[in-house]
Amino acid sequence: MELESLGAYLRSRRDRVTPEDVDLRAYGPRRVPGLRREELAQLAGVSHGYYTRLEQDQAGTASQQVLDALARVLRLDDAETVHLHNLARRPAVPRLVRPELERPHPRVLALLDSLGEGAPAVLLGRRGDVLAWNRAGHALVAEHLDFDAPEDVENRPSVPRMFFLDPLCRDLHRNWEELALVHVAYLRLTAGRHPTDARMAELIGELVMRSPEFAAMWARGEVRDCTVGTMLLRHPTVGELDVDYQVWLQPDSPDHHLEVYTARGESDRDALRLLSSQHAVAPARTRSQDPAPLRISS
Repeated sequence: MELESLGAYLRSRRDRVTPEDVDLRAYGPRRVPGLRREELAQLAGVSHGYYTRLEQDQAGTASQQVLDALARVLRLDDAETVHLHNLARRPAVPRLVRPELERPHPRVLALLDSLGEGAPAVLLGRRGDVLAWNRAGHALVAEHLDFDAPEDVENRPSVPRMFFLDPLCRDLHRNWEELALVHVAYLRLTAGRHPTDARMAELIGELVMRSPEFAAMWARGEVRDCTVGTMLLRHPTVGELDVDYQVWLQPDSPDHHLEVYTARGESDRDALRLLSSQHAVAPARTRSQDPAPLRISS
């Protein structure tokens, strides 16, 4: 699947801004849902012809000043503005390449182990693959999968695939739609950062083809960073519980993030303690501090 272009993103964002949003007086019926091209160009201080070429991906490289002006008129937030700049730096015809398989940094694995089993945690790669988890994290978000599944580097659990293609994962989340929208919006942000990632393109293409719900959410064009939030769970072992998640960014591996989950209330803490005690049947695995290089997929 071809990843999103600057022009496609500009069109989708222009459609959602009404004349009233930017204090323009509208005269008569309009054939477009949002601003006209000439209106956006005028408000951003660029020529109509130049903006039209931007939407057609024929204008070459846009300056930071032009992009910031467009972001202002389109009422983009910080994450959406970052995405706009990322798309503007994308090659006109990017050549997709298959990056090396991801591996967690030893310091991140040490941090994961140091959290113990009282703090469920999952380490995710750039495309949402589970690179590692502690037993409490595994029990909380994917109890039905094998604990050692992340060790199979070619077939690691994928959170986006689980959310849209695994009915057990869907049944786990009482606020599934809210969280699914976050996953789709964050995947779009990440895809903009890595426009030549063939694995990313394959993942998005697979989900568009296999999940009508993903396809509909992807078509909305939403972009969002993923830092904190709440999961409302219907857990098969301990019943309903609510947890907050927060994302710890990893300086050694900027594309990786550690999600840590904490209980919201006393009953949720009791449920987490029970879940952790039931799954704390083996000590933390001893991980090499100098892992062997992973095979690069052809």
